[in-house]
Amino acid sequence: MSVEVVSPNKLPSDFLWGFATASFQTEGSTDADGRGKSIWDDFAKLPGKTLDGRDGDVATDSYKRWKEDLDLLVEYGVKSYRFSIAWSRIIPLGGRNDPINEAGIQFYSNLIDALLERGIVPFVTIYHWDLPQALYDRYKGWLSREIVDDYVHYAKICFERFGDRVKYWLTMNEPWCISVLGHGRGVFAPGRSSDRTRSPEGDSSTEPWMCVAPLFARSSAAYSQGFLACSRHGLILRYDVGFYDALALPSSVGHNVILSHAYAVKLYREHFKPTQGGTIGITLNGDWALPYDDSPESQYVSSCDIAAAQHALDVAIGWFADPIYLGYYPDYMKTMLGDRLPSFTPEDLAVVKGSSDFYGMNTYTTNLCKAGGDDEFQGKAEYTFTRPDGSQLGTQDPEGFRQLLNYLWKRYKHPIYVTENGFAVKDEDAMPVEQALADHDRVQYFKGNTEAILAARNEDGVDIRAYFAWSLLDNFEWADGYVTRFGLTYVDYETQKRYPKDSGKFVSKWFKEHVAEEHKTQKTEEPKRLELPAGADKAQTDSTTSSPTLESAESTSKAAATKRVANGDAAPTPKKKKTKKAPFARLTAYISTFLGI
Repeated sequence: MSVEVVSPNKLPSDFLWGFATASFQTEGSTDADGRGKSIWDDFAKLPGKTLDGRDGDVATDSYKRWKEDLDLLVEYGVKSYRFSIAWSRIIPLGGRNDPINEAGIQFYSNLIDALLERGIVPFVTIYHWDLPQALYDRYKGWLSREIVDDYVHYAKICFERFGDRVKYWLTMNEPWCISVLGHGRGVFAPGRSSDRTRSPEGDSSTEPWMCVAPLFARSSAAYSQGFLACSRHGLILRYDVGFYDALALPSSVGHNVILSHAYAVKLYREHFKPTQGGTIGITLNGDWALPYDDSPESQYVSSCDIAAAQHALDVAIGWFADPIYLGYYPDYMKTMLGDRLPSFTPEDLAVVKGSSDFYGMNTYTTNLCKAGGDDEFQGKAEYTFTRPDGSQLGTQDPEGFRQLLNYLWKRYKHPIYVTENGFAVKDEDAMPVEQALADHDRVQYFKGNTEAILAARNEDGVDIRAYFAWSLLDNFEWADGYVTRFGLTYVDYETQKRYPKDSGKFVSKWFKEHVAEEHKTQKTEEPKRLELPAGADKAQTDSTTSSPTLESAESTSKAAATKRVANGDAAPTPKKKKTKKAPFARLTAYISTFLGI
């Protein structure tokens, strides 16, 4: 067959690279041109919700300065730009029966047209955390199954209005953050948590996984009529949220996010893809997890820590990836949560499984994992960057990045689009501009990770098709306010002037040098891909053969602990060796010994 011939130190000519942003973090103009409120508008103004007490009303002023941002993209020479659409700009009140805001439609239409005129591919995120406030007021947003229909309607508007020009769609950004940070830890909007110092309402032990879905009275009846309705239909009244159905089926934030994603994809594939020809998926966050002592000199790795690393991956990644790509929740989550983890109906599961054309990967670092923790959101693993000998793993870990790419490819067998990857330089906000522009640590971070991408694709056979650095600009960094800077472009928030940092110049130069310029084809064989172990396909369709449990790990001998479930279904463990024989020896040890090949 005809395939592109690519040099070992090059990426193919159709490899997408660029920078990423999000609407609420950059746009500002929160009350302009008919935009409705999002849950972040007022939340960010509450005392203590952001580190510096600042909000997103202005951000980087990109709603007004978007042409300047596009000029920057042209200067960097990017092939693609990942940005998100603000739901409340398109449908200010959010619902399927609410009016559409044509001014919001026009803004994004102009942005998309301008990108295409400049030869830049739009890569569009439909939802990046800025839920319309009206939907939260009506039925508590993601806590209700009601949101599925409203989200799908919103996605439909996006497909109808922009799909003729947008060929890459992301339904959701980081469902784990929506579920845990917004409805468990309470540090992101809407800020729900069991910790009453953070939130007056919420239950961290149930809401991210399960809650009772609110059923509000569907009329303008007075409360006296509401009480009569309660009596007739078996409802109870909760003073803080309205009318509830005591017998309502359980739902969960994470579960509802998955369903919203899946039904939007179903809609796109059935009604838009045949004519628009785009591709659609979801982007999931999750960092690589290693057993506590990952040093090459280690003679023994605790089987409990091996299990802890896998459990961390199960909750950080498998919670959402396993249902979408494999068709079931991880066994460890079922064990850990019991009846707090919702199950899919056969109808829903048929829509959920296979509902992403690719794997959208957001990642930043690697965690060392020890058994014995009690935080369910971390799979009851303790996270640390400090090794047993006191040395530091550090945030920069290109080898871990490469291992994660291998793990995701072998486990889920879908093309990988790295949709977000970045580094915050310590105390950069306090530096003079000249010092901040010389961001050596960030340059080193991207140097390591770009080389890891090249090696993972060309040496390991991982199908990687895109890389987006986070972020194009310093911006409103959610709970951190403007204290933390991830931008490859410095923003002076007083003047809104943009200054390219050394990291931005580095990433631009690296991809220009490493992405093939021309598409040359000849008759040849397909490049070698990762060979999956025999029976791997069966293992991925049989939920009984998924990740090991802590109990089984504890009872397994030292020899058996290095030979786990095939095809990336568990965190790898290093071979016993005293020295690193080659730059990639540890990855080979982690992957091959764990898979038993």
